[in-house]
Amino acid sequence: MTTERLYFTDAYATEFSGKVLSVENQRVVLDRTAFYPTSGGQQFDTGVLGGVHVVDVIDDESGIVHVLESAAPMAQGSDVSGAVGWPRRFDHMQQHTGQHLLSALFEDLCGAATVSVHFGADSCTLDVNAESLSTAAVVRVEERANAVVAENRVVAVSFEDAASAAGLRKPSDRAGELRVVSIEGIDRSACGGTHVRATGEIGAVLVRKIEKYKKLSRVEFLCGSRATRQARSDFDALGNLAATLTAGIAELPRLVATQADAVRSLESERKKLTEALATFRARESYDAAMPDADGVRRVVVQSASADELRALALAVAALPRAAFIGTCDSPPTVMFAASDDSGVDAGAVLKPLLAEHGGRGGGNAKIAQGTVPDAAAIQAVARTLRGPPTGA
Repeated sequence: MTTERLYFTDAYATEFSGKVLSVENQRVVLDRTAFYPTSGGQQFDTGVLGGVHVVDVIDDESGIVHVLESAAPMAQGSDVSGAVGWPRRFDHMQQHTGQHLLSALFEDLCGAATVSVHFGADSCTLDVNAESLSTAAVVRVEERANAVVAENRVVAVSFEDAASAAGLRKPSDRAGELRVVSIEGIDRSACGGTHVRATGEIGAVLVRKIEKYKKLSRVEFLCGSRATRQARSDFDALGNLAATLTAGIAELPRLVATQADAVRSLESERKKLTEALATFRARESYDAAMPDADGVRRVVVQSASADELRALALAVAALPRAAFIGTCDSPPTVMFAASDDSGVDAGAVLKPLLAEHGGRGGGNAKIAQGTVPDAAAIQAVARTLRGPPTGA
């Protein structure tokens, strides 16, 4: 059982009629269809069949299966009309033909052949066999792609024998008849997808991002309406940022870089001041603490910040024969630290205590920390730490 694929010869034909070959609940197979099934990385068409919305289209051994939103109101052998949703179909055509164009240009201008392609709902990617691509090379490809769009070159579909099909960008391992999509003077590729009739219909081509993927480069791109919508969104975001900073868009790179440097400088100064304050507070608390039977002074602190606890813990641990017990309510945290000459291994003491009270964590001999389920567990662990530590 096979289905005649009307989109093979005319991607612009969206209304059609066909005979029902089989029907099972929401799944319908016709003798002919204009609906494109998910295949070759391109997503399926949506639309209406027999008055019911098509929510998926699958290519399997029974033919093209139309999956409907609800049970099919049609019988085997009956005639049915269908209509493919044009905005989605045309968007897919723009992205797919744009991908062929970009793949050809990345290979011709950068020596980077396409290894795989993904067409997503929001953006599309192609992986090319280059470990890195310079910004200049990517800009050159993008500019050339948009120039080819402006030239409005013919995009044609032909059916050729695999044994004699010449000039294919990527050799096909299929035998028999091949469907070949050609961009005049640019590319010839075996492909079963839907495409525009001329490059002008691709619309704007926008390369959004290049990132390393394994030993390849992943190129994220948008074409047509997707590209213009994204460009508008990017411009609006930059405009809002510029207004917030009372600057022009062209000034943003310099201004943001300057402010980032200032933030790093201030953060470095804040860190130094925090450490100095922690050292002062640690000495104050240490002097106020009475040595235990082993001569170890135990400093106990409750704080709202785990970062503050850590700074104090390290400062106390730098003092002679000292131990630090710190707690924080959110999240329920216990921190334990000990000086090198205290005879206490912070990690060895704290880890089993945490486990005993349903918590987890660890550390080294100098400093350890972990979380417990609630405030009661915090107090239980802290009480044990304030006493003579077991396992020291």
